[in-house]
Amino acid sequence: MINQSSVTTFILVGFSEYPHLEPPLFLMIMAVYTVTLVGNAGIIVVRRINPKLHTPMYFFLGHLSFLDICYSSVFTPKLLEILVVEQRTISLKGCMAQFFFGCACVITEMFMLAVMAYDRFVAVCNPLLYTVAISHKLCAFLVAGSYMWGGLCAVILTYTLSELSYCGSGIIDHFGCEYSAIISVSCSDSSFSQMACLVISILSEGTSLLITMASYVFIVITIIKMPAKGGLQKAFSTCTSHLTAISIFHGIILLLYCVPNANSSRLLVKVATVLYTVLIPMLNPLIYSLRNKDVKETVKRLISSKLQSHSI
Repeated sequence: MINQSSVTTFILVGFSEYPHLEPPLFLMIMAVYTVTLVGNAGIIVVRRINPKLHTPMYFFLGHLSFLDICYSSVFTPKLLEILVVEQRTISLKGCMAQFFFGCACVITEMFMLAVMAYDRFVAVCNPLLYTVAISHKLCAFLVAGSYMWGGLCAVILTYTLSELSYCGSGIIDHFGCEYSAIISVSCSDSSFSQMACLVISILSEGTSLLITMASYVFIVITIIKMPAKGGLQKAFSTCTSHLTAISIFHGIILLLYCVPNANSSRLLVKVATVLYTVLIPMLNPLIYSLRNKDVKETVKRLISSKLQSHSI
C-alpha cells in the first residue's frame, strides 16, 4: 500500500488547455475580484455607518458579505496565480486548507441564505411582530449555528480526504482543490469519503432549500391575500433581491453536485466553480444594494464627504 506522503505537491491544470484565453481571463477575474472585495466591504461599512440599517436583515447581510469576501479569497488568488505563472503547484497541506475553508464558507453561506429567507418570511407575514420575533439573541443564535454547522461539515470532509493516499502524477484537472478534483487523484478507497460527502450534501442542501422554499411559499400566499396593490408591490420588492441571490447560488450548486454526469465534463465543473467562487460573491452586494434606497444614500454621502475632504 502506497503511503499518503508519496505525493506532497499537486499540479493544478487550471485553464492551461486554453492558453489564448488565460490573459483575458486573468484581467476579467481580477476586475471581478476587485469589485467583490470593494462591494462586500462597502456593505459591511455602510451597515455600520447608517443607523437605519441596524436591522436583522442587514445584520445577516453583513455576515453574508463577510462570507463572500472569505470564500472568494480562498480560490481567486490561487486562480489568478496559475493564470500567469508556469509552475502551477499547491502543497498537500495547502490543498487541504483551501478545501476546508472553501467548504466551510459554502455550507455556512447556504444556511445564511436560508436564515435570510426566514427573516423575510417573518417581515412579510408578521410585520407587527417582526422586532419581537427576530430578536438580537435569535439573530446571534442563527448566525452562530450557521458558522458552527459549516465548520463541522468542513472538518468531517477534510478529515476523510486527509486519510486517503495520493500517488501517481498528482495532477489535478482544476484550478483549485474542489472535492471531485481531489478524489480523482486519490489511489486508495474513497468510498467512505464519498458517502460522507453525499450525506452532508443532501442534508445541508435539502435542509437549507426546505427552509427557503417553505418561507417563500408562505410569503407568496401572504402577498396574494394582500388587498392593497401598493402593499403587494412593497412586499414583493423586499424579497425579489434575496430570491435572485438564492436562485443563482443553489442553481449552480445543484448543477455541480446533484445533476447526474455533470462531473463527467471537467470544463463544465471548472466554469461552474468559477461562477460560484468568483461571480456570485460579486453579485450579492450588487443585488442587495442597488435595490435599497438607504444603502444608495449612505454611499452617496460617503463619496461626497470624501470628495469634500480632498478639495479642502
